[in-house]
Amino acid sequence: MEVINSLGRRKTAVARIYVSEGKGNITINKRELKEYFPSEILQFIVLQPLNLLQVSEKYDIKVNLDGGGPKGQAEALRLAITRALMEIDPESRPQLKAAGFVTRDPREVERKKPGQPKARKRFQFSKR
Repeated sequence: MEVINSLGRRKTAVARIYVSEGKGNITINKRELKEYFPSEILQFIVLQPLNLLQVSEKYDIKVNLDGGGPKGQAEALRLAITRALMEIDPESRPQLKAAGFVTRDPREVERKKPGQPKARKRFQFSKR
């Protein structure tokens, strides 16, 4: 199997991954998964597609993560892994789609508008 690369995005986080056959090592920005994401919840989010298909010990994944916060990065990485797994085995798509991993979450932060304190909040209106 040749190296398969994939991309995942969430909010402002971008995950670029390279999947090859191996022993299940996940390296994120030259650090181990447990070191980069110390939180058990974020580790669980990243490993969801691999655990669903029971291939967590089959592939080595090298990741470039950039932008966003920890949760956005973890979800971007989950999407990238899902896309790579679909490229490796197209028959796994219905299973991944049913779990909700195929859809890219389009929600982004709304920009702040001029003449307002925040994106939607307005300054107090005074009639007189």
